[in-house]
Amino acid sequence: MSNLEIRSPEFACAAGPADGIEVLHPREVPLGGPRAMRVRRTLPRRERSLIGAWCFIDHYGPQDLGRDGGMDVPPHPHTGLQTATWLFSGLVEHRDSAGVHALVRPGELNLMTAGAGICHSEVSVDSETAPILRGVQLWVALPDSARHTARAFNHFAPEPVSLPGGTALVFLGELAGHRSPVPSFTPLLGAQVDLDPRSELALDVDAAFEHGVLCDRGAVVLGGAALGVGEVAYQGPGRTVLPLRNAGDSPARVLVLGGVPFGEELVLWWNFIGRSHEEIVEYRRQWQDNDERFGAVVGYQGRLDRLPAPPLPPVRLRPRRAGGG
Repeated sequence: MSNLEIRSPEFACAAGPADGIEVLHPREVPLGGPRAMRVRRTLPRRERSLIGAWCFIDHYGPQDLGRDGGMDVPPHPHTGLQTATWLFSGLVEHRDSAGVHALVRPGELNLMTAGAGICHSEVSVDSETAPILRGVQLWVALPDSARHTARAFNHFAPEPVSLPGGTALVFLGELAGHRSPVPSFTPLLGAQVDLDPRSELALDVDAAFEHGVLCDRGAVVLGGAALGVGEVAYQGPGRTVLPLRNAGDSPARVLVLGGVPFGEELVLWWNFIGRSHEEIVEYRRQWQDNDERFGAVVGYQGRLDRLPAPPLPPVRLRPRRAGGG
C-alpha cells in the first residue's frame, strides 16, 4: 500500500526503550480519490517510529465495497523495506514490477521485498463471496546490510495453532512453539491471535523483543491497558510474557508484532526508506523520471498509470533521535 498523503512528513526512525504499556492512537488517513478509503495509521508516529523493524501500520475496514467503494492504489515505488499484507476479510489483487501477479486472501501472508527498488499496485476485488474489505498493511524496515537486495515476493498460509482460550496464525517468526518458514532480515514476530469471549492468554515471548498488539475487534486488554479498534499497545523488551485478555462477551482479534529493537537510524519519507536527505531526493527524482530502478507494473487498469510523488518539504530531511523526538 502507498502512503498517499499530499504533505508527507519525513520520519527518521529509531525505537527507544519504554517502561510499562504505551498505547498508540491511530490517525485517519485517506488513500486518495473522490471516494477515498480511509485507514487508521498508528506507525510511524513522532513519539514512536518503530516496533522492532516494523515501521508502518495501516488498519482498514470493514469497508463495504458495493456501498463505499474499495481500494485502488496505482503503481507506486518503494525502497529499503518490505510490505506485508494481511487480510481479515476481502480480496486484494497485487501486481509488481518483479512480475508477480497474486490475489491476497484472508489468513495468508503476502510479503513483498522492495530492496533497492520496486513498484506495485493494489486493487480490492469486489465479489459476492468477498464484499467486505478488512485488513492491515505493514512495512518492515530493511537493515543497511540488506536494503539493496533484489526484489522478491513470499506467500505463506499458516495453519491455525490452538491456544488455551484462542487460536493463532503465525506468519513471521515463532510463537507458541510454531515457526513460520518465511525468512526475515532481522528477528521478527507476526501473528494473528483470536481470543475467545472472556478469555485470558499469557503468551510466552522473547525477552529481547519489543512487541506491539494491534486491536482489530473486541474488548482487548494488554496488561492493564484497554484498546480500541485500530489502537496499538506497545510493550518494551525485557519481558517474557505478553498478557492478553478479552474482557468482552464476543470474540476478539489482534495482530501481535514484535522484533529486536532496530538500532539503525532511518529517514522515511512518502514510500521511501533511506539513510540521508540526498538518498530520498534521488529516489524521488528517479521515480518521477521513470528510472529503471523501480521497473514497471504490467496489467494494472486503474485511475492513474502511476502515482506521482508529492513535493519534497522545503527543509532538509534529517534523522530524529530514538523514539521519534
